[in-house]
Amino acid sequence: MSDFKTGNHGMLRQQNLAGIMHHLYENAPISRIELSRLTGLNKATVSSLINQLLENQFVHEVGAGEGKGTGRRTVLLDLNPARGFIVSSEIGVDFITVICADFTAEVIWRKQEPLPADLGETVTLERLATLMKEAAAVGSRQSNTFLGASIAVPGLIDPHSGTLLFAPNLGWQDTPVAEILRRSFNVPIFVDNEATLAALGEQFFGAAEGYREVLYLSAGVGLGGGLVLDGDLYKGAGGFAAEFGHMTMDPQGEQCQCGNRGCWETQVSQSALFRLVKNALAAGQPSVLAKTVNTQPETLSIRAIVEAARQGDDVALSALKKVGQALGVGIASLVNVLNPGLVVFGGALSLASEFLLPVIAEELHRRALHWNEETTRIVIAKFGMDASVMGGVAKILQAVLANPAQAVG
Repeated sequence: MSDFKTGNHGMLRQQNLAGIMHHLYENAPISRIELSRLTGLNKATVSSLINQLLENQFVHEVGAGEGKGTGRRTVLLDLNPARGFIVSSEIGVDFITVICADFTAEVIWRKQEPLPADLGETVTLERLATLMKEAAAVGSRQSNTFLGASIAVPGLIDPHSGTLLFAPNLGWQDTPVAEILRRSFNVPIFVDNEATLAALGEQFFGAAEGYREVLYLSAGVGLGGGLVLDGDLYKGAGGFAAEFGHMTMDPQGEQCQCGNRGCWETQVSQSALFRLVKNALAAGQPSVLAKTVNTQPETLSIRAIVEAARQGDDVALSALKKVGQALGVGIASLVNVLNPGLVVFGGALSLASEFLLPVIAEELHRRALHWNEETTRIVIAKFGMDASVMGGVAKILQAVLANPAQAVG
């Protein structure tokens, strides 16, 4: 993160602090002089920012490196892992994931549990709170400062209240997630869309680090999206931007959980992939997946389809190709509209990236404007299925940097 915007003093200082922290996450241990070189900030500004971080125990001096020319040894700085801990979680359609991370964003505890489809909002949030308490107990052994908690959910969020307004694939509506969890935790609580947080996580310390124009797509049970414009997450007027999965791609297509017909996610989700496999088998096409689908259809998985494709199974290969083509068509359209420098592909379907990415690239070449295609890279999310919870860590770190005094514990 080497270029910094101008603006009012408070905002500029916050952005510069975030920039310093980015470089500490990437390069620590590091000297003040090297931080000045990497950020383009003058030495006095860097010294002032570092003094603030030292005062609030975000960083500590860890030793000395070799100086240049004079023989003097320069003092090195590193993040202080014991500065505090963060609990970050995700409610998926069929799972709950909770992690505890220290201040260096190192995951020190992680648990994922399957989520039965009929569990309901109340029981799901009770189970989530229990897992978050387990995570906090682990974190408190390392630090006495609980910096905050984040919850990623697959739906539309009221950014002010933390209420889940609508989650079609969960079947939830107007659920006050933040309010409910504040009954158990006396810390800042952030609730956000899972793909938006995933985009933030990948930008903060993942595959999109250093990019200022990023399109993030998360394909699993549904299709979520996140958008980084000029280095910042784009949320839209109401905070609901980047719902790319609900673009209408076929007005006569499959019914979507949102109530519309022919949404993009009906073509490129895990469910779409499974439907293609099952339809092929129902038509009598031979496949190594036939036994699984005929005896235990609920156990069909992306991993099983990928393994079948690696064995040259025509049903698996054909299904993956069709999903890849549909992904490519939509991505090419978005690339033409947004001209991102990077497209990050995450979620459960990224497990099939070896088969999907070549097909996506073909469609991008066929359909995107030549100039847009030339400036766009497509990569797999660094954090895979954990992109959203790592985004939650980034969200809390950003909030801490915005007001360091409140984080002193």
